[in-house]
Amino acid sequence: MSISTRRFAIGSIAALLFLAACQAATTSPSAPASAAASASASAAAPTPVATVPADELSFAGKLVTCIDIPYPPQEFFDADGNPTGSDVDIANEIAKRLGLTSLIENSIFDTIIEAVNAGKCDIIVSAQNINPERLAVVDMIPYFQAGQAFVVAKGNPKGIKTDLDLCGKKVGAEQGTTEVDYVNGTSDYAGAGLNQKCVAAGKAAVIMTEYTKDSDALLALAAGQEDAYFADSPVAGYYTVQQPDQFELSGVTVEVVQEGISVPQAKKGLSAAVVAALKAMMADGTYASILDKYGLKSYGVEESDVAVQSGS
Repeated sequence: MSISTRRFAIGSIAALLFLAACQAATTSPSAPASAAASASASAAAPTPVATVPADELSFAGKLVTCIDIPYPPQEFFDADGNPTGSDVDIANEIAKRLGLTSLIENSIFDTIIEAVNAGKCDIIVSAQNINPERLAVVDMIPYFQAGQAFVVAKGNPKGIKTDLDLCGKKVGAEQGTTEVDYVNGTSDYAGAGLNQKCVAAGKAAVIMTEYTKDSDALLALAAGQEDAYFADSPVAGYYTVQQPDQFELSGVTVEVVQEGISVPQAKKGLSAAVVAALKAMMADGTYASILDKYGLKSYGVEESDVAVQSGS
């Protein structure tokens, strides 16, 4: 997909990662939402499109959303260190339409489902691909769709042009992601991952390194410690646009899949309310405007896609 239309407020990846480091130093994912979350400036909607049962909220009058930051352009920190991005805007707008105050809880992706099920937040809006493994423990509502792509150093010095060119190469990705599953042949790719393809072709397996934060994987590529950085296509494209003299896309891509908003399985009233809010956003054009703001309009889902998916 073309990335030429993407436009963003932050002009430097170094600044972005510096802000991420500052936030990490002051915000603990395990801290109570009332202490760790960043409040949204959006006002409560005068007429909520749905009512969330009080016993399905972690804090009265608030919607706490777990998001793993940074993962731009879906989630990152602005020049003042505040959470922003399409996922943040969507979470804030959902809260507004439910008559709730939005709070953003910066979380670790690999433990983000445990956080929502433990009541540290109410929902997750954090570029989570919908798959059976996640549906076994949370309900998910489609709200976005994206493929995956590999970022390499400018000039593609390792000559990575096809998936088999990655065999024997060092690849970095965030822990707990679909990218790791694709390389290792786990979850949706059980027995049919990239490493299985490499072995079948008589090549060495990919040297896969998993990082706690996605930004650490990108920094490792910049430092020459990895041959490629693997992430969702909007994120991969973002970094190549921000730093065209340092990074480029390899040309190797993976199929588009839907991403979902996660809700604890026991909170059916909350799930229904999120569906109502998201559909209302789509009906009046707010959803499309948010995606367009971050150059992501082509990654949107249809209103007919928005329904609770459950593995329970």
